Amino acid sequence: MSQKPTIQQPQTTPTSRKTRAEEVSSIPARMRIYRVIRKFLLGFILVSLINVLFSFFFLTPKMYSIDRENREMVIKYRILQDRIRTAEQRLNEIRHRDHYVYRSLFSVDTLTTNGIYQAYPTEKYAAMQGDSYEQLMIPTWQQLDQLARTLYATSLSFDELQNLSSDKEQMTTAIPAIWPIDRTALRNHIGAFNPRRYHPILKRIQPHNGVDFGCPRGTPIYATGDAVVEKAQKSGYNGGFGRQILLNHGFGYKTRYAHLDKVLVERGDTIRRGQIIGHVGNSGRSTSSHLHYEVHYKGRPVNPINYFNHNITESEYEALMENLRETNFEGL
Repeated sequence: MSQKPTIQQPQTTPTSRKTRAEEVSSIPARMRIYRVIRKFLLGFILVSLINVLFSFFFLTPKMYSIDRENREMVIKYRILQDRIRTAEQRLNEIRHRDHYVYRSLFSVDTLTTNGIYQAYPTEKYAAMQGDSYEQLMIPTWQQLDQLARTLYATSLSFDELQNLSSDKEQMTTAIPAIWPIDRTALRNHIGAFNPRRYHPILKRIQPHNGVDFGCPRGTPIYATGDAVVEKAQKSGYNGGFGRQILLNHGFGYKTRYAHLDKVLVERGDTIRRGQIIGHVGNSGRSTSSHLHYEVHYKGRPVNPINYFNHNITESEYEALMENLRETNFEGL
């Protein structure tokens, strides 16, 4: 009797069965992790979209806080602008009294403020350029800087007035306040002070920094205020001035007497107002006998006529102003 062949079943060991069980069980675990991550990412994206949509229509707490701070900043700038305008008005009132009351009492010119009001470079405000509030911030700071410059100039003016007040008696005799010649000796008209004078000899625009008194040669010349002789040039052309005297009155004032016939003082002499210091002549660049008279305040020529009203009446002063004409006495 024949025997059927037996089929051998693969033998399984406990170890192999354990490995297959782990593989089968690990697949659902990975799926669960993937699903969790996917849900997390979808939730994050959804929350982000909701946050963007919400912030588009509504302010977030942080944006609301920033917006509130911006509104407060704008209000503060508006208040600052109002305070600057108020301060400017008060400062302008003080400057008006300074120019037209205090300085009139001391008979002095307005303080020269060259350079003080020079605008700040635009680089100073570069940090604010391009900002959404640029049109508010830059003009405000420019106003504030202008106020600071005006305040500084006013303080300088009052410092000067304070010094003048302590030397009031000496100053009143030092300021050039009388005529440099006897008015009865005048002939023809008076050559006017003219910063834009057309030069009669050189044929070009050249300032005439004084006034010319046409009078006979030898007419006495008087010091117009107490002073010390700074120059007493008795010969030479001297830049066209010829024989000339330069007096230093202090307090920022100097006076020049040019085209003289004789110089009667020496450098370093102390001079009193009304003292005869020389005689009218025709020296230097001059076309006829006359006195060229200048007043300088802090290095800047000023119109001498403004100082003659200290010893003449109003009608005389008006007649004097009408008598002023373009000079033809000299080529200076």
